[in-house]
Amino acid sequence: MEMMTTNGKGGKSKQKKMNVRVDFTPMVDMMMLLITFFMLCTSLAKPQTMELSMPSNDKNLQDQDKSVTKESYTITIYCAADNQVYYVAGLVKPEDPTILKKTTWGSKGIRSVLYNHVTDDGTYPVQDVMKAKAELDKEKADVTKKMPDSIYNVRLNQIKAGILSDKKITTMTVIIKASDNATYKNLVDALDEMQICSIGKYVIDKLNQDDFTLLKKNNVKL
Repeated sequence: MEMMTTNGKGGKSKQKKMNVRVDFTPMVDMMMLLITFFMLCTSLAKPQTMELSMPSNDKNLQDQDKSVTKESYTITIYCAADNQVYYVAGLVKPEDPTILKKTTWGSKGIRSVLYNHVTDDGTYPVQDVMKAKAELDKEKADVTKKMPDSIYNVRLNQIKAGILSDKKITTMTVIIKASDNATYKNLVDALDEMQICSIGKYVIDKLNQDDFTLLKKNNVKL
């Protein structure tokens, strides 16, 4: 930038040029520090997977071999049209329409059904598993024990399978069946309940003739 001034004799004198320059070097240093800070303090999102069991395609498999749990340890969930959800506690018996019960989605609906389900032995499978999982989570949160994720996942899978180091806990099997007009969201909601209730044994199966007979007797919209 060049400035002009007048001297005492009425003439003009030329002053020195002034260069205006902004130094952005401190700004670059600050940005690098911020990037490093966020990289160190922000945890990267870990991909989560969901274990899913599908029905066997083996045509030689007998019906009695498909169910390895007691009747009272089994619940069948039906995802029907219009976001409706039904369930049967125990085996599906189409000759008895009263076994089909209607519920809702969420904590006060199907989740409460699963959580409060009691077997013939007087045990609460979901409550037992969730209690064992809570104790494992408490142990994982203890910084003095420094439990690695690999050990935690192994022990969690053992709990869901009903195997503990000192005792055996009861587990249940859930069969999820969706009609053709059920929404994909309802199926995902049912799978979410399996994770929330720490149910390790569940399967997505197709509606069979007994299911159709039972649902039609109860005027369920498929």
